Amino acid sequence: MLRGISPLLSPDLLATLCRMGHGDEIVLADAHFPGHSVHPQVLRADGVAISPLLDGILRLLVLDTYDEAPVMMMETVPGDTADLEVERSYRSVIDQWAPETPEIRKLERFAFYERARQAYAVVVTGDLSKYANVILKKGVTPS
Repeated sequence: MLRGISPLLSPDLLATLCRMGHGDEIVLADAHFPGHSVHPQVLRADGVAISPLLDGILRLLVLDTYDEAPVMMMETVPGDTADLEVERSYRSVIDQWAPETPEIRKLERFAFYERARQAYAVVVTGDLSKYANVILKKGVTPS
């Protein structure tokens, strides 16, 4: 155990975050997300909700300040509903660690899947909230 690092971050996830470079993206996926179908590098965080995992990650990872949308979520499919508290909880965490981050961009479902295919890795969590998937783009750590 390391001091100052969330116990929700597994050694594999810490190594993945460390290996990511500027502009690389990581998907934090809900339990419904087809992680293994869209990406060869899947880490598991079963039993963990995305919001506290996001908090642990954003303590360590700088979001890309050169991108107008360093945080993206899946857009609700027409006729379906999403829990608005999910995005609010993410925004609250983001505002704590990176308050200058622009509004969370929404991507249509299949565009989100395609973006996930291009990500550095996918973390499948135990979060049961619908439309809880989020993509983070890593920035440059200030000196």
